[in-house]
Amino acid sequence: MASRRMTVGFVGLGNMGSRMAANLLRKGCRVVAYDTQQGAMGRLRDAGAQTVESPALVSRVLAEQTESGVLISMLPGNAQVRDAYWLADDSILSSVAAGTRLIDCSTIAPAIAREIAAKAEAAGCEFVDAPVSGGVVGAEAATLTFMVGAATADAVERARP
Repeated sequence: MASRRMTVGFVGLGNMGSRMAANLLRKGCRVVAYDTQQGAMGRLRDAGAQTVESPALVSRVLAEQTESGVLISMLPGNAQVRDAYWLADDSILSSVAAGTRLIDCSTIAPAIAREIAAKAEAAGCEFVDAPVSGGVVGAEAATLTFMVGAATADAVERARP
């Protein structure tokens, strides 16, 4: 029986996100990614990822390719996270499929994480707040430490690799 490769959406391909997404590719995942920087998308595309033109398209492609998708974001701060999730016209939550697990690894204010969680729940999605420690070296080596919080302990367990 052939095994199915997991498809993971990824928004944010900066110093940390690019390395995290590259590690997912090396582990055999399919990655659908977006970043505002074309160069970052080109490098990940060259490594085997599918890149798209907006966070909303990451959500859409993920919904087309999986039954219960996982979308990870790794963005610089509060403003970028709010834009990517709901403020921009082409945001993640504008096209996300119910049942998608949203995992934000950005370092953001707790109030922003709670706001995303409420909006995700209203969309039928599960939100996991998972900022990381370990820096670029940890991202490159796949040794990051995740500090994970979610509405339930089961949600935390489902976010494990």
